Amino acid sequence: MDIGLRIKKLRLKKGLTLEELASRCELTKGFLSQLERNLTSPSIATLYDILEALGTSLSDFFKEEQDEKCVFQKNDFFVDERDGYTVNWVIPNSQKNEMEPIVVEIEPGMKTFDVNPNDGEEFGYVLEGRVVLVNGEKEYTVKKGETFYLNGKNFHYIKNERKTKAVVLWVSTPPLF
Repeated sequence: MDIGLRIKKLRLKKGLTLEELASRCELTKGFLSQLERNLTSPSIATLYDILEALGTSLSDFFKEEQDEKCVFQKNDFFVDERDGYTVNWVIPNSQKNEMEPIVVEIEPGMKTFDVNPNDGEEFGYVLEGRVVLVNGEKEYTVKKGETFYLNGKNFHYIKNERKTKAVVLWVSTPPLF
């Protein structure tokens, strides 16, 4: 771990100059400059004072940040075959997130499960085919290249009345599937 660089990043994030930080933790500007360039090392007590002036703790400072995966390949997807449609979770463990993007493949003559009224929002983009969005008492035909957006206040689902498979990118918040 590059202690000096992490201190410098925290200082800059807080918008402090070396002089301002030195004043807050009663150290010299020169010492902090050397510390940030890894030319010297602080004692635990000095590091504690610096981190306190930067608004963080020793435990948070030394907590290793994990790089979150942000690109996923097809072999990362989780596929769930359901009665008449397939759900592809395109972001592994997306149910733990605030937003759940999935790709739904709906076989001819079939439909997705019924979504009960909820406080969420949903977006869909038809990648292949044509679907009918049933939202409450209304039905909307959505073709390839078209989208839908709805809040969850009505009972709703998607059906495929065509003779070919339909594929929809469906994003919901909170997760539904």
